[in-house]
Amino acid sequence: MSKTNAFENDLLELIFNATAIADIAEDDTSSPATSLTVSLHTASPGEAGDMSTSEATYTSYARQTVARTGGGWVVTGNSVSPAGNIDFPTATGGNETITHVGIGSGTGNNLMYYGALTPTILVSNGVTPRVTTASTITED
Repeated sequence: MSKTNAFENDLLELIFNATAIADIAEDDTSSPATSLTVSLHTASPGEAGDMSTSEATYTSYARQTVARTGGGWVVTGNSVSPAGNIDFPTATGGNETITHVGIGSGTGNNLMYYGALTPTILVSNGVTPRVTTASTITED
């Protein structure tokens, strides 16, 4: 079974922009999530993984949050990209290569989406990892 392009786009808008799908779904009205959590990974977390699977471990690393709005995410042509740069804390130690990005909900490890990051990010002391609007995140 496949989804139509229009419904794929509607589903992405529901998740990333909190936009209701007429007659099907709406954003939680009592206490909706206002942001999504973005994580960096050194390998694919895989479908059975969570946000902690292969997650970055450089010194000072922390997940970042991005608003669930059109100001946080751009949904177009059945794809999603950040509306602005997503800057992670500057590395104060450790060396690793960031190859994947994860997107989840809440403060736990609930991973909803993940994909390969192009270009990869080489992290070392003094480097500020950044996922830009020009970065490509391809679903695994």
